[in-house]
Amino acid sequence: MIVSRRDLLRRVFTLGGLAAVVSFLESCADATLEVQDTVTSEATKPSATLEVQNMVTSGATKPSATLEVQNMVTGEATKPAATPEAAEGTGMARVAFVKTRDRVAGVRRALDLLDLDPVQGGSVLFKPNFNSADPVPGSTHNDVLRTLVQELRARGAGAITVADRSGMGDTRRVMQRKGVFDLAQDLEFEALVLDELEGDDWVEVQPPGSHWRQGFLFARPCLEADILVQTCCLKTHRFGGHFTMSLKNSVGMVAKYGPDGYDYMGELHSSPHQRLMIAEINAAYVPQLVVLDGVEAFVTGGPDSGQRVWAEVVLASTDRVAIDAVGVAVLRHFGTTREVSQGDIFQQEQIARAVELGLGVGGADEIQLLTPDPDSEAYAAQIHEILLHE
Repeated sequence: MIVSRRDLLRRVFTLGGLAAVVSFLESCADATLEVQDTVTSEATKPSATLEVQNMVTSGATKPSATLEVQNMVTGEATKPAATPEAAEGTGMARVAFVKTRDRVAGVRRALDLLDLDPVQGGSVLFKPNFNSADPVPGSTHNDVLRTLVQELRARGAGAITVADRSGMGDTRRVMQRKGVFDLAQDLEFEALVLDELEGDDWVEVQPPGSHWRQGFLFARPCLEADILVQTCCLKTHRFGGHFTMSLKNSVGMVAKYGPDGYDYMGELHSSPHQRLMIAEINAAYVPQLVVLDGVEAFVTGGPDSGQRVWAEVVLASTDRVAIDAVGVAVLRHFGTTREVSQGDIFQQEQIARAVELGLGVGGADEIQLLTPDPDSEAYAAQIHEILLHE
């Protein structure tokens, strides 16, 4: 059957009809690659035929976890203002899945696939991965950040802020090395160093059933932005997180030290409950959009360096649990660490705890992969099979 490009852009995977494709593609080899920051071309492969259905283009929200966010200064309580978007009438999380080596094109196609308006004229805060200034996937590629700023501004975004706190190095120096302040001047957005916030710019959060001893301090600008957009990388994490994608990227919105000198990051990284605590950070807020750059990935090591592969994918969703689950499946596809490879994906501690808190879908069968072309369909079929059966 011949379909138009517009029709292709509106396709979504069903669970049926994938086994034959997976069997056909099992022999495809994966290769590691040399470090480079800018990729200009895409490789193509023969496509496979899949059963598809029209993509749902509007969504109903579902209830989020109950959470009281206690302001440490005023004592006022607030709650997250939004919930993950699901496909209408299905309870499914939509994840745009674009096979590409071109980050700019991949981000744009992924946003087109989701077909949503996350901006609605409000102020936008971007949370990138500037944990360090190491080359992608050690940190967010500037092409991704530039493209997201341009795309959301074209969709009506108001004031835009890019904010982060680095875990490996001084945040201001990391952002300088990344050229973020120059980019901010070029694109007219604010670059905010979260380490430099004053004491009353942090909000004390204690999620229900928390494994944090005394809760944690969350950056007020991230709570008060009309729209929060996350952009993360695809990689393993050798310091106890096991993997670092959307859920782990939220750690950069938590204070390293409190006004009293308390070491929140010391507590996190020394705790046997580290992965549960990572998930609990996410109870403080709900992003309106998450974009994951998986063009290159670390399948071992991380977060700053490791074994690098061409994973060739850009993902986008409003559901952090779904996007991380798909990301774990991609890592497994290429062969990864024992910790990330073991067991059901939804039993990974970060994901399982996030599900307990009501932060996203509860299982792989609730995830729809949206694809724009036959190459993406074939790749996504392999990943979907891993999601369902490993």
